[in-house]
Amino acid sequence: MALAPHAQAALPAPDQPEPLGQILCRNGLLAVAELDLALQRQSGLNVRLGEVLLANGQISQQALDEALSQQDGATPVDLAQEPPDPALLAQINPLECLRDGWLPWRRVAGRTVIVSETGISLSDLPPDWASLPGLRLRRARLGTLHPAISAAFGASLLARAHQLCPPALSCRTIAPGLRHFISAGVLLVAAGLALAPVTTIALALCWFVLMNAATSLLRLGALFAHLPRHSAPPAALPQLSAHRPRPKVSVLIPLLAEDAVLESLFSRIAAFDYPHELLDVIILTEVDDTITAKALARRKLPSWIRVLRLPGDALRTKPKAMNYALPFCYGSIVGIYDAEDRPEPDQISKVVAHLQAAAPDVACVQGYLDFYNSRANWLSRCFTIEYAVWFRVLLKGVQRLGLPIPLGGTTVFFRRALLEEIGGWDAHNVTEDADLGFRLARYGYRCEIVETTTWEEANCLPFGWVKQRSRWLKGYAMTWASHMRNPLRLLREMGLRNFLAFQVLVMGTLTAYISMPLVWGMWAGWLTGWTSLLSVLPGPVVALFFITSILGQSIMLAVAWLALRAPARRGLLPFVLTMPFYWPLGAFAAFRAVAQIITAPFYWAKTTHGLLLDNAEADRAKRP
Repeated sequence: MALAPHAQAALPAPDQPEPLGQILCRNGLLAVAELDLALQRQSGLNVRLGEVLLANGQISQQALDEALSQQDGATPVDLAQEPPDPALLAQINPLECLRDGWLPWRRVAGRTVIVSETGISLSDLPPDWASLPGLRLRRARLGTLHPAISAAFGASLLARAHQLCPPALSCRTIAPGLRHFISAGVLLVAAGLALAPVTTIALALCWFVLMNAATSLLRLGALFAHLPRHSAPPAALPQLSAHRPRPKVSVLIPLLAEDAVLESLFSRIAAFDYPHELLDVIILTEVDDTITAKALARRKLPSWIRVLRLPGDALRTKPKAMNYALPFCYGSIVGIYDAEDRPEPDQISKVVAHLQAAAPDVACVQGYLDFYNSRANWLSRCFTIEYAVWFRVLLKGVQRLGLPIPLGGTTVFFRRALLEEIGGWDAHNVTEDADLGFRLARYGYRCEIVETTTWEEANCLPFGWVKQRSRWLKGYAMTWASHMRNPLRLLREMGLRNFLAFQVLVMGTLTAYISMPLVWGMWAGWLTGWTSLLSVLPGPVVALFFITSILGQSIMLAVAWLALRAPARRGLLPFVLTMPFYWPLGAFAAFRAVAQIITAPFYWAKTTHGLLLDNAEADRAKRP
């Protein structure tokens, strides 16, 4: 939270206001020894004294407001009770107000009053405002400026959130055409199976062989990228520099109809070892979400956690909410958590150290995701195996190969300036994380894996799993279509290696799920001795199908062993053999995703949290 100017240890000059710390001590709200410690911490963190005192719970916001009023000799404007005059806001750019922390309030006695929580001067205003005669500056009550800006400019900020991603890169501009393309494709396949089944199946097998071979080669490359390099010792983990000021970090947490997991979420965030004065946690909720509003009202939030309520909107996606919140952030680093997340206490410190040590073209870092309820049932065990393979082997290997990373939707942290440069998130893409990873690559930026873990709740109920996976696959399809609308431009911007990796990572994933009925049919025909279908298909194609299938599964087993070799996950190894019974759910989810692209391309199927485990039980379930 941005506050009033620093307190000074020395006595003020006659024309200077009394230092804030001196006022608090005089009011009996702070002991001199506490003030000395707070001033030392303030100097080390390069923040305002009020932020230190609030973040450590030494004073209340009301007490700080009263002290600031004594300091400047004026009653602050409560924007919640006295909102700004709409006539003064007609020509205002809300982004300037959010960036600089000011807002035109009202005309009083012929003078225009500008309010701010930070005690700005006229020189801080844009030239066209600073040059106006008769301006008067007043302080706004703490915590009321951003809600007032959101209330006054909600419609325009919402429209900006919808359109922040450039039209040429957003799925909102290709959705109608993609609907027709998918519909025509489904009809074409159906007609092919009815009129020329052998040719249609042969062509499908050729496509599967090509994508399966490419995916297996990428997995093999990621596997080899994990082999130890004897020529150089392992690099030390980055550490926070004692000579560089630590940045403020904003953390966005979109919530929708959440209650059961909030207590755990807030306790884990409070456990961060990063200075709370440098944290800016923003809870994002929809204005009509009464469940979350009631849950938040029951909790007293610290000063560094605030709630931003989004205006009502038909588009209810996580990326839209984050686009809306982006200009409200104070931090130069912006991260994302989900409601059920339980990050490690030193995670923010590791993220900041990694980004401080990284090259300028590293735009973001992605942490590992794991599950605290992996032992809930068989489905949760398989889900844990899948995540371990994806995050701990494949993504890290892809990064080491210098290829773009399809990001996860949580525990990902961006350099804010670069995130804004590329247009934020695609508000209409329901797998916005993967899309953003490839869009960063188009702009010449890289993503890296940071050695830290966030524990999540595995979606371990079949229907909930299918809903979530359908959303992911629908987003993958829309991501591929968005970037491939101009293949030559994509090739030019990404380069050949990244272009091919994009095809394998996205189209390879979609192919693996969509083609499962074909794969089962081929193996069932061979295992049951029913060779009439196999005999009419081209022999080389059939041979390549079985060869690539066996090689692909062998590589996958090696990757799974590498992902599960740590003692905490070793108990999952026997369940790897049951994964063939897990993938049918994925096939069902894939066909559901195809249907939703046609019927509801922007629909966000929300994942329900806190169904099976209470907090204490979840904490005990961190091992397989």
